[in-house]
Amino acid sequence: MAGMIQEEASCVTSSPLQFFSLTSLSPALGSPYPWIREMKSEERGLCLIHLLAACANHVAAGSVENANICLEHISHLASSDGDTMQRIAAYFTEALADRMLKGWPGLHKALNSTKISCVSEEILVQRLFFELCPFLRVSYVITNQAILEAMEGEKVVHIIDLNSFEPAQWINLLQALRARPEGPPHLRITGIHEQKEVLDQMAHLLNEEAEKLDIPFQFNPIVSRLENVVIESLRVKTGEALAISSVLQLHSLLAFDDEILRKNSPLASKNSNSVHLQRILQINPRTLGDFLQKDMSNTYSPSPDSASSSPLATSPKMASFLSALWGLSPKLMVVTEQESNHNGFSLMERINEALNFYAALFDCLESTIPRASIERQKIEKMIFGEEIKNIIACEGPERKERHEKLEKWIPRLELAGFGHVPFSYIGMLEARRLLQRYDGYKMKEESGCLVICWHDQPLFSISAWRFRRYS
Repeated sequence: MAGMIQEEASCVTSSPLQFFSLTSLSPALGSPYPWIREMKSEERGLCLIHLLAACANHVAAGSVENANICLEHISHLASSDGDTMQRIAAYFTEALADRMLKGWPGLHKALNSTKISCVSEEILVQRLFFELCPFLRVSYVITNQAILEAMEGEKVVHIIDLNSFEPAQWINLLQALRARPEGPPHLRITGIHEQKEVLDQMAHLLNEEAEKLDIPFQFNPIVSRLENVVIESLRVKTGEALAISSVLQLHSLLAFDDEILRKNSPLASKNSNSVHLQRILQINPRTLGDFLQKDMSNTYSPSPDSASSSPLATSPKMASFLSALWGLSPKLMVVTEQESNHNGFSLMERINEALNFYAALFDCLESTIPRASIERQKIEKMIFGEEIKNIIACEGPERKERHEKLEKWIPRLELAGFGHVPFSYIGMLEARRLLQRYDGYKMKEESGCLVICWHDQPLFSISAWRFRRYS
């Protein structure tokens, strides 16, 4: 379902929403109406959609007073422990408010100065996401199968893990390698992560498993952000077969040299604030978007002059990093990325895409975990909420969550010299069997790659590549 909301972003005129015409919002309307508590979920959700649309337009236009009025009204309807739309609205308004606060750097820093990042809790929440949603499980299963097939007969195997935080993937691979008819190879894994504690735990668990299975094994930890990794530190040796695993990592490199792209973009000479939120929540009717269908029409398409519409648009940092990986001559590289375009220069375009994407993710949890679950709230706040805030509130190198679709990644990787590798029948079969354990999830092939969907909404893509010599 695709459509657009009227430019004025006024709510539908059926009672009781007729009182919420956004064209007449004023500070005098600060108090909630008594009937707000009695609104049906569908009415409340539709009203939140229109309020978010209006608020986003005001934030993009720099109209602080009007944005503040919208945020006040949304606060009476949104809730981080309510239904799916209430939860989404809570995190999107937090992101919009954070963007406005960045206009006052002193105030913004003061309000965020005492926030403490707990590494152990971050690890726990990442593991919860891995356990409760099948996306990463599917990625690990099909990546491991591709590695097993690519490394058949190899005696020395080196794997570079660009986001080394989940030991379950490599424990499963160790067990599969032990069962090879020709016996296990000598395995070396280079793990990259910015937290030493994560890598220490990974090394302990993998060394313990390798010793139990009697597999010659080494773990090479690199404590670093991906953008700061020195290729020489990967210690790739002559004679070893190399595989690279990138799970939800490469997109962050698009943040660098952002100003160069902005200056060269046609958008630099245009007022991007004139773009309105035209498509909201393109979701399968069985989920959150069911009640919106009657109010949606006119398919949205991005501006043709948007810099993000070019599939080869990339930063010099990304190009140099991919070139360096190509120079290592990997037998295999498997890339998992979010299948959505959150890298547009226009704030409104990003909000629109993010609403569609995260509405589906919130729906996944709604169908799996009770609303009052502390685990669910942690995943939504510490993973989804932080990503939403980064996409909406940040710009320049600070905006790391620059998710892009396969239509961008395929030509980018081909331009860097990589050749596409199709997944085997066995790999696809294992992935399908895994997804069949979960209701509502689908898997489809696209351009020889794998796309994981919630109902009909694409969420994550997995593609395999190999070193290819230039002719």
